[in-house]
Amino acid sequence: MIEQGSPRHIGIILDGNRRFAKRLMKKPWMGHEWGARKVESALNWCKDANVKMLTLYSFSIDNLKRPKEEFKMLMNLFEKEFRKAANHPDIHRNKVRINVIGQVDLLPESTQEAIKEAVEATKDYSELVVNFAIAYGGRKEIVDATKKIAKLVETGKINPEDIDEGLISKNLYLSGMPDPELIIRTGGEKRLSDFLMWESPYSELCFVDKLWPEFNKEDFLKAIEEFKTRQRRFGK
Repeated sequence: MIEQGSPRHIGIILDGNRRFAKRLMKKPWMGHEWGARKVESALNWCKDANVKMLTLYSFSIDNLKRPKEEFKMLMNLFEKEFRKAANHPDIHRNKVRINVIGQVDLLPESTQEAIKEAVEATKDYSELVVNFAIAYGGRKEIVDATKKIAKLVETGKINPEDIDEGLISKNLYLSGMPDPELIIRTGGEKRLSDFLMWESPYSELCFVDKLWPEFNKEDFLKAIEEFKTRQRRFGK
């Protein structure tokens, strides 16, 4: 069997923060804080494994329905972490570009400002691109792309016959970026939960029972090694 090389782009569904906190009899947002620290570790794992792109499903559009207190604490955590990332020496030394996809306009203004600060501070880097999917939904991403294309047709810039997979991909949030070869989900659930619905038809899936805060480098590298042994046929 011919082994694959290491994936260039990995997606991770960060599941299990609240359950981890509950296990320790802590407030839900404590689990999110531990999860945020794990993200910092994941960036180093990618560097060591020569992964060039990482997309993290951090907060779905459905998560906007979370209890008010938890939502507020989550937004405060996002704000703190993005402001820290904008000035973190490791981010700049390792040339990590931070990108955020999703309905960011639905977040509190202070959280939006922190996100913009981190994105602006790292926009010229390319050694590792980290996409944070926040207030994100895969179906919503496709709907938004469809609306953009409909506008192009309406204004006469393209004809309906010009619409193809390439045009749709060009109008998605991750426009110009390669599809993820590997998607990892922690927390024991075995579904994608509306994550990268367009980009994942041929992604290899790896489901891990460990909750995100307890996921470690050994688990990450094990997922990559398993990916390398899989035969990717792309429908052929």
